[in-house]
Amino acid sequence: MARAHGGHGQGPETGTDIGAETGPDIGAETGPAVGPVVGPAVGPAVGTEKLRAWWAHRQWLDGGHHGASAGEVLAATGWARSVGGAAPYLGLFARAGLGRAAVDAAVAGLEVHELPAARGCTYLVPAEDFALALAAGAAVPEGEVAAAARHLGVTGGEVERLCLAVDRALAGAPGPLDPAAIRVAVGEAVRTLGEPGRKRGLSTTLPLALGLMQSRGQVRRVPANGRLDQQRYGYLRWDQPVGGSAADLARRYLTWAGPASPKHFRWFSGFGAATARQALAEAGAVPAAPGSELLVLPELLDAFAAFTVPDEPHYTLLAGIDGIHLLHRELARLVDPADAVRPLPTGRAGRSFGTEADPQTHIVLDRGRIVGFWEYDTERAEIVHLSFVPSNAELRAAVARTEEFVRAELGDARGFSLDSPKSRAPRIAALRASSEEPPKG
Repeated sequence: MARAHGGHGQGPETGTDIGAETGPDIGAETGPAVGPVVGPAVGPAVGTEKLRAWWAHRQWLDGGHHGASAGEVLAATGWARSVGGAAPYLGLFARAGLGRAAVDAAVAGLEVHELPAARGCTYLVPAEDFALALAAGAAVPEGEVAAAARHLGVTGGEVERLCLAVDRALAGAPGPLDPAAIRVAVGEAVRTLGEPGRKRGLSTTLPLALGLMQSRGQVRRVPANGRLDQQRYGYLRWDQPVGGSAADLARRYLTWAGPASPKHFRWFSGFGAATARQALAEAGAVPAAPGSELLVLPELLDAFAAFTVPDEPHYTLLAGIDGIHLLHRELARLVDPADAVRPLPTGRAGRSFGTEADPQTHIVLDRGRIVGFWEYDTERAEIVHLSFVPSNAELRAAVARTEEFVRAELGDARGFSLDSPKSRAPRIAALRASSEEPPKG
C-alpha cells in the first residue's frame, strides 16, 4: 500500500484511489452520506439466523475475547463510529471487557485514535489503519474547500496559507491548542465568512484548514480531558502517512462485515457503484452461497459454510450506532418480523421499529438479533430496558454488568454529543412504561 503526505495515496498495484468517490456526511455527526440499505439483501441459500450469528461472531459479540486490547478489537471487528457519545466505550466493553481507563490510555498512547475516515465521518481507528482511514475520508475536506470557493469566495491558496499558519502556531505551542487559541495565534490568516458563511455552517475559514490538515495527517485532534464521550478538542502537530486503495478498504470491510452486499459496502465507503464493484472484485470477494448477492473473502468461505448457530444465548448491550448495525446500515437484517412492528419509544404516530433506518435507542443483542431497547437513567443510576424475549438469568446478568460499567466508569451512556438526560427522559419514561419489569428501588 502506498503512503503519501499531503493527500490520499494510491498503491501501484491495488487499483482505484480510495478518495476518488467519497461523499460528505449529512449534518454534524447525525447521519450518513449515503442512504440506508433498503430491502432484503439475503440470498435464497443463506439463512437469516446463521447470518446474524456469524455477524455477531465476526464482531466478537459472542464472548471469548475478554482482555484483548482496544487496537486488537478494532482491527478485528472494524472502526467504531464516534460521535461524542458512549458508543466506543460500550462496544469495547461488550467485546473485550475493557474499562474506560484502558480505552483512554490506548487513545493517549496512539494505539487507537479518532480520525475522519470513511465518508468523512469520525471513527475510532487502530494504529495499523491510520493511513487507510485518513485516505478513506480525504475527499471530503477537499470537497468542502471547493464548496467554499463556489459559494463563499474562499480560494484554495487562502486555505493553504492558513494551513501553514496553523502549523507554525502548533509548532510553537507547549501542548494542544483549541480552535479559539489557534484563531488568536494565526491572526489575520483566518477570516470570518459573515452571514453567508453562518448560513452554510462555516463562520470562519479555520475549519477548512483544520479539516485538510487532519486528512493529510499533519494534525490530530485530541479530546480535551482524554475522554471520547464529549466534544471539546485541541489540536497537535502530527506526521502520519496517508495512503491505501479502494480494494484495501474492501478487504478490511469484508473481514469485519462479510457477508455483505455491494450496497452495504457502498453505504460504508461512500463510493460510487463502479468504484465499489471494482474494489470488491480486486479484493477477491466471492458469493457467500450460490444465488446470494452477499459477498465474503475466499479465505472465510469454508469457515462460514461450517459455522453453526450457538444453542445458548449471549446477550450484549450496545449503542444504537454499534458496528453490528452501522457497518451494513440495514436494520431489518437484525430484527425479527414480530419485532419490526413494535412501536418506537416516544416515536411518531404510525412509526414502528422496522420502519426506521437506525435504532432510536441503544440495543440489546443476542446472537446477532436485536432483542431489546435500553437507555441509561442518570437520576436513578440504572439501565431501563424493554426486552423482546422473556427475562432470564443471562439477560439480567448482562444488564447488570453494563449498568455497573456505565454507573462506575462513564456516569452516563449518551448516544451522541447532543444527547442529554433531559432529552432522553421521554424515551426512558416510555421504556419504563412498556417494560414488564417494575422499576428498581
